[in-house]
Amino acid sequence: MRVRKLSQDRPWTFLVGATILKPLLIPLASRTWIDGDKIPATGGCIVAANHISHLDPLTMAHFVYDHGRVPRYLAKSSLFTNKLLGSFLRSAGQIPVERLSRNAAGAYAAAVDAVNGGECVVIYPEGTLTRDPDLWPMAGKSGAARIALATGCPVIPVGQWGAQDILPPYSKKPDVFPRKHLTMKAGDPVVLDDLLALPATTEVVARTTERIMAAITTIVVELRGEAAPTARFDQSASGKQQTGNPNGTSDRKKQR
Repeated sequence: MRVRKLSQDRPWTFLVGATILKPLLIPLASRTWIDGDKIPATGGCIVAANHISHLDPLTMAHFVYDHGRVPRYLAKSSLFTNKLLGSFLRSAGQIPVERLSRNAAGAYAAAVDAVNGGECVVIYPEGTLTRDPDLWPMAGKSGAARIALATGCPVIPVGQWGAQDILPPYSKKPDVFPRKHLTMKAGDPVVLDDLLALPATTEVVARTTERIMAAITTIVVELRGEAAPTARFDQSASGKQQTGNPNGTSDRKKQR
């Protein structure tokens, strides 16, 4: 497992968070990091990943940090309502987003500014934890695609598997024994040159989103050693609520 030394300045909040959280994560699971050096060492970029557990932001931060970058996230705005936590997240450079709201445009603009400023922005294009019954990547939302088209930055797909064994989707109770294993793999930048040359119409944004989700899914297929569904689960057509627990309960049956 290769790691790359961090070369950029770290916000004090990120240093504190890493000092506290990293030692807590290490005993929970062994790790296999694959091709993390495909994340650019410098310059603005998007890291786009599948979303299978509420642990994902922590494990992804570990992965990105181990390969020399400080991640910035589009985080749901409810996390910022607590004054202490909200102040900490803002100091760490995290970006609040009001999902399914017109105010989400502000988060888009902030993310574009961050990428143009040379930051590494982590996005879960599905917009929420996957609702696919077998935890495959769902149809994506347009945010990552629109940011990529606006900035021309590299989009690095990341597939991951294993976090759901520690904390299943919508569960509040982690399963820590026996020790679990996390695998994360970065892919080559998604090829978007032909689309970047076109106006960012609804069709172009949709094609860009599909390429990003296809690249993520290809990596997840490799990690799981199984075939993905022929059609991605589309939560907008499922009739289920778009955010929060779709089953209306605190726990969901554990998926493996």
